Amino acid sequence: MAKTITSAPTKFKTPIWPFILITSLFFMWGMANNLTDTLLAAFKKIKSMSDFQTSFIQMAFYGAYFCLALPAAIFIKKFTYKSGVLLGLLFYIGGCLLFLPAGNAQSYAFFLVALYVLASGCSILETAANPYILAMGPESSATRRLNLAQSFNPIGSIAGILLSKVFILSKLNEAGEAERKLMSAEELRAIQTVEIDAVTMTYVGIGILLVGIWLLIAFTKMPKMSDEDTKINLLPTLKRIFKIPHYAWGVVAQFFYVGAQIGVWSYTIRYVMQELNLEEDTAADYYVYSLIAFTVSRFIATGLMKFIKPGVLLTAAAFMAILSSLVVIFGSGLLAVYALVSISAFMSLMFPTIYGIAMQGLGKDSKIAGSGLIMAILGGAVLTAIQGLVSTYMESIHLAFFVPLLCFAVVATYGLMSKKGEPLNKQVA
Repeated sequence: MAKTITSAPTKFKTPIWPFILITSLFFMWGMANNLTDTLLAAFKKIKSMSDFQTSFIQMAFYGAYFCLALPAAIFIKKFTYKSGVLLGLLFYIGGCLLFLPAGNAQSYAFFLVALYVLASGCSILETAANPYILAMGPESSATRRLNLAQSFNPIGSIAGILLSKVFILSKLNEAGEAERKLMSAEELRAIQTVEIDAVTMTYVGIGILLVGIWLLIAFTKMPKMSDEDTKINLLPTLKRIFKIPHYAWGVVAQFFYVGAQIGVWSYTIRYVMQELNLEEDTAADYYVYSLIAFTVSRFIATGLMKFIKPGVLLTAAAFMAILSSLVVIFGSGLLAVYALVSISAFMSLMFPTIYGIAMQGLGKDSKIAGSGLIMAILGGAVLTAIQGLVSTYMESIHLAFFVPLLCFAVVATYGLMSKKGEPLNKQVA
């Protein structure tokens, strides 16, 4: 039987520079994710769309995560984590640059294609980077190490929102849907051209930055951390890992968690605009506050994991998110907005903690198993669309927040099922 690397040796030290480079990717896909969230508010105004129509943005973005994660895992198993990272960056760069012809065509469908390509790159990056970070050191500290790397993801998210606020949302014309309907075709197109150019050039700029990161990683000696046996036994592997309860239910929990996260963030600006009677760029400040709360809480959670089991923290955070969601649904004004911001603080530890618990003890199956947890990001497309439907057809953005509330209930259940985060020492045969 061919020898495989199942986990990092106990005395294996984390290589600092490669760790920093891979952690920078968490920042970059965080930027992409949250720039995308603000596009819902932007295109709602630019194209006078409904909440359901703008949810196509999230369907394209997170649909790509579902489609590319498993092929990415197969590619990474066949080659190396580094190869996967470089491939993911190429897709990310390509998607950013596609915004240029999409902007010239002023085609919503073309923008969705560009987002799909961009998100395909993010899917490949997440499929590679998450298990790569877990492998860069002892298994006993893997979940904490992933939480640390993931802590830079919301910093990227904040950067994405600030970029959007300065370069996209601030460029939107104040004319609302009713006023735009009264404009001539030439007047409307002139306004839309300025607004769409703001979107286009922001993404092109990010693409240029990513070229520099690609070159840094390409010319850096990275730890290989690859299996000596590169044979792909996909169906037997999938059957084996989905028989493992903490993994199978982890995929389910991740699906609902990501649906909650993307739903909450996608409609934060809209909710704040309605409750506080603000314009998009001012309402985006509260989105930034949400991401700051998310970032600070993730660093705090990483520290708390030295003393409290991950599953216990996960359960407590999910219950607090449920309580905050109830205030968002039934409250109003500043109190409801503050409750909406607080949800982000409670969500902060959920993704890496679910990922870390689900991946415990999977050994040689980690690459394929990791793709399942990334495919679960499809929840961001499916559940955000459902939330958009509720908002559109119930004519209440408040009631739409019942969707993330139910998602947090699933996460709380997984936390209770996870044996309070006790480490699994048994490797999968």
